[in-house]
Amino acid sequence: MALLLVSLALTGCGAGASDSGADEKSLSAAKPAEGSAADQGYEADRAGSGGAPADAKKPSAPAPAQQHVIRTAELTVEVEDATKALATARRVTEDAGGHVANEATERIDDSHVTSRVVLRVPQASYESVLRELAGTGKLLSRKADAKDVTEQVVDVESRIASQRASVARVRELMDRATQLSDVVTLEGELSRRQADLESLLAQQASLKDRTTLATITLELTEKETAKPSEDEDRPGFLDALAGGWNALVAALAWIGIVLAALAPWLAVALAGYLLWRYVIRRRRPAPGPSAGAEERDASAD
Repeated sequence: MALLLVSLALTGCGAGASDSGADEKSLSAAKPAEGSAADQGYEADRAGSGGAPADAKKPSAPAPAQQHVIRTAELTVEVEDATKALATARRVTEDAGGHVANEATERIDDSHVTSRVVLRVPQASYESVLRELAGTGKLLSRKADAKDVTEQVVDVESRIASQRASVARVRELMDRATQLSDVVTLEGELSRRQADLESLLAQQASLKDRTTLATITLELTEKETAKPSEDEDRPGFLDALAGGWNALVAALAWIGIVLAALAPWLAVALAGYLLWRYVIRRRRPAPGPSAGAEERDASAD
């Protein structure tokens, strides 16, 4: 078991040491031959051209590494119609081979509309798309950023290659393992290394996406409607007259509504009053003859 773990840990080191030892042996064996060949070629060149080397070739320069850059930009543009400007932004992005990643539109105070959209466009069309988006209206602000991640991309690719080789070595050891305990240990080690490999592959995919497509955050806003001043809010003579007339009409209307609601009650009260007067008169006694004579004498006197 211990021997298996030691071999697992030193597999890569042993391979690197053997390769370097073989390289040193081959270099030491090739040095005399190369030296003699160089001396012979040098003597032949001196004999033929008086000491000047013939057909000297310059070593070819290594090809420059591909540059990986993450580009982002933020634009704020004031437009007349945010809906039309948003449609233009979508069209420009699709024509460039990109797509809309996120979009949010909001109406503020029922006076103007604002839209915020995140666009992903190819790196080759980044500058042209920025110019077209800035030309949709009045540019209020612009912020652009470029981050070189070439070293990070190269590092991740190197780590992926090493991790794949490490996974392959563990698989080879599993094929040669005979004891159950060794198989269990190697399976745990294989799972850990595969998880690390998947994490590296996810980082590589994320870097590839961000370096292939640039991210542009566009904010479109309409011009706010001017609020009325205090002088415009101050009422005039005609406004006061119209307001008084409206108040009078409203008061008369309410009076009519109240009278209409009281009409049944007033009708019942009037009928009761008339009935009461009629009953009281029927019960009052009629005046006699003596009362009439007395009244005449009193008038004569």
